Amino acid sequence: MSVADIDAVTQAMAPPESMVRLTHVIYGLHAFSAVMGVLGPAFIVTAFLTGWPSIIAVIINYVKRSDTRGTILDSHFGWQIRTFWYAVLWALIAVILVYTVIGALIGVPLLLLLGLWVLYRIARGWITLLNGRPI
Repeated sequence: MSVADIDAVTQAMAPPESMVRLTHVIYGLHAFSAVMGVLGPAFIVTAFLTGWPSIIAVIINYVKRSDTRGTILDSHFGWQIRTFWYAVLWALIAVILVYTVIGALIGVPLLLLLGLWVLYRIARGWITLLNGRPI
C-alpha cells in the first residue's frame, strides 16, 4: 500500500475501480426493483424486497463485502445491506398490521412511507458514491 492508495479526505484505502463499478451496479439493481414497484401494481417496498434484482444485489453485497474492507465502499455495502434488512423488518410489521382491522389504517401508510424511505436510501447512497465519499 502506498500513499497514492489512501484517500486524502477519508483516510481510507482507495477502492479498485472494478469494485466501484460493482457498487454502482448494486445500487442500480436495487433502484430497478424499487422503480418496478412504482410502475407496477405492487408497492415500492414489496418490489424492492421480492424483486430478483434486489435479492441478487444483497447476495453480491455479502459475497464481496470482505473486498471492500478499509475502503469507502465498506460503508456503502453496509448501507445497502441495512436498507434491505430494515425494509424487510418494517414490511413484515406493516403486513401483519394490514391483517388487523385497526392496523390496516397504520399498515398501508407504513408501507407507502417505507417505499419512500427505500427510494431515499438508494438515491442518497448512490449520489454519495458518485461523489466518491463514504455514506
